Amino acid sequence: MKMLLLLVFALLALALPLLAAEVPPTVNTLLGYKPTDMLLIINADDAGMCHSANQAVIKGLEEGIITSTTIMVPCPWAPEMMAYAAKHPEKDFGVHIDLTSEWGSYKWGPVLGKSAVPSLVDENGYLWPDVDPLYQHGKVEEAYLEAKAQIDKALAAGVDVSHIDCHMGCLQYDNAFFEPYLRLAKEYDLPMREGPQQLLAAMGGGDRRQRERAAGILTPDTLIIGMERKGESRNDYWKRILRTEVKPGCTEFFIHPNLASEESKAITGTWDERAEEARLFTSDPEVRQIIKERGIILIGYKALRDAQRRLHAGQRKQE
Repeated sequence: MKMLLLLVFALLALALPLLAAEVPPTVNTLLGYKPTDMLLIINADDAGMCHSANQAVIKGLEEGIITSTTIMVPCPWAPEMMAYAAKHPEKDFGVHIDLTSEWGSYKWGPVLGKSAVPSLVDENGYLWPDVDPLYQHGKVEEAYLEAKAQIDKALAAGVDVSHIDCHMGCLQYDNAFFEPYLRLAKEYDLPMREGPQQLLAAMGGGDRRQRERAAGILTPDTLIIGMERKGESRNDYWKRILRTEVKPGCTEFFIHPNLASEESKAITGTWDERAEEARLFTSDPEVRQIIKERGIILIGYKALRDAQRRLHAGQRKQE
């Protein structure tokens, strides 16, 4: 028995280093932080959607604590945002891949034009108003071509693209449409947003983050979206989330800052929530105090992109 135990311990001693070597580094450690550090990306979605969104995003980047933003390249006001991004390469700009046009009286079409991607548009040539008709009618290869064209248009405009994510989860919540999303992240060597883990698991994509890491693509560990409890204000929601839901690892909030303008009121019925998010993450002192008290470290997607590319550069040197 004693000899058997010694043999077992000897085998374990040999196996443990091999097992440890197979455990991939976490996002935190790849970025040079401790596993116990709480990293937070505050991403402003829908930049370029309208002028009021651009104004709110720019103010949040310059005066507030918004750490990155993503541009809706097909939208009418995207040129304004891309021009700002080209002049401010020190800030953090991703591409908000957009295959839907959801507002009733404010619409847009694909950057490739409806004849190039006919399955992605309705009878008027606008992108589908929701993901359900997109998944029903859209062809995956056309989705890839349009998404690629949106990234290329941002790059051509001088945007130092930090990451990709997608509007209304258009490339996240259908497994077939996820393939071009991952393909583009690999082609451009960019990190990507992934959905909340519970939602991914419910639609059969619970292994997504593992697949992305296996492909060498970084994504935040946790995504938190604005879903208040009954009777809870947007102000109370985000402060509760900051106090209780930001945990060790890399977390992303995505918000939709917009000014309370006549333009935004004409476009969306959620203009007041968007204006509140702009205020919270630009000028609310309590938000900043919670972040300070909890020791939350604010980062942008560029940190993930640069770490991802360093990792790949090191792997190429070893080959």
